[in-house]
Amino acid sequence: MNSTKPRRAFSRIVALLAVAGTAVVVGAAPATAADGDQVVTRVSAAERAAALAHWTPERMRQWVGDDSLPPAEKIGQVWAGPVPAGVGRLFFTAEPGVDESCTATVVPSASKDVALTAGHCVNGGLDRFDNPIRIVNVVFVPGYDHGKAPHGVFPVRAFAWSATYSGPTSGTDDDAVLALDPVGGRHVADVAGTQDVSFDRPPSPVDTTILGYPVSQLAGGEALLSCARPATLEVNSVTSAWRTDCDLAGGSSGGPWLRGFDAASGRGEIFGVTSRGTMTEDGVTQDLTSAAFTDAVKNLYEQAGKL
Repeated sequence: MNSTKPRRAFSRIVALLAVAGTAVVVGAAPATAADGDQVVTRVSAAERAAALAHWTPERMRQWVGDDSLPPAEKIGQVWAGPVPAGVGRLFFTAEPGVDESCTATVVPSASKDVALTAGHCVNGGLDRFDNPIRIVNVVFVPGYDHGKAPHGVFPVRAFAWSATYSGPTSGTDDDAVLALDPVGGRHVADVAGTQDVSFDRPPSPVDTTILGYPVSQLAGGEALLSCARPATLEVNSVTSAWRTDCDLAGGSSGGPWLRGFDAASGRGEIFGVTSRGTMTEDGVTQDLTSAAFTDAVKNLYEQAGKL
């Protein structure tokens, strides 16, 4: 893709995972458990218990103070005030043992247990030897703020992406849903709130609030950051994507793109999630894109309450 602003040499388009503080590129993933029009991974009770044991508060903060983190954002700003409804940090491990993080948002569902994120946050792709990369130790922390989990830590019992999503090298349908276990008998939507989702494509450009937990030198993933920028829809023969010059670093993947956002209430309407970014050789994000929602993603979302 081409940026809407000049690039430095060695710029590259990457999926914005936080992996030891950097963004990485991974290969396309094979379908592991096809379920109709979706690829579903179900997580056993033992694996969910292991995930909770793995993500101690200290491990969640492991990136803080790392000198190799990308430079601090200049456009993105630390969010002032309570974390908006449903937004939180997603933690997971890519085997054979690389801890990573993304962003996710609780959305309305029949089960009250569903969150929305980017496909590449749970689709591990292939390593350089063409071996599948499993994603394990998946937990979601709504309202995460400097190591605090005000609503609890929710293990993920299942996650899914549309069969039309071909893996982390693809910018099409880069969306995924998470089904979360209740904690203390309480559903995540009841304790953390939700953000609405719209599959009606807004007119371009659209005023957009982007939220995420980038693992950069500004906050090391410990604080929610935001950008308030116009997003422009770019359509070509391969994909349709929204683009802004927001500069959130790796870890912001899966964060909501909200229209009609009201800062006072902390609510808006999700029309996309952060998918990819163009980065310079020194780790500076130059722009972000969000795959435009399709009918396949709408179907994924509508079925998520049954996971």
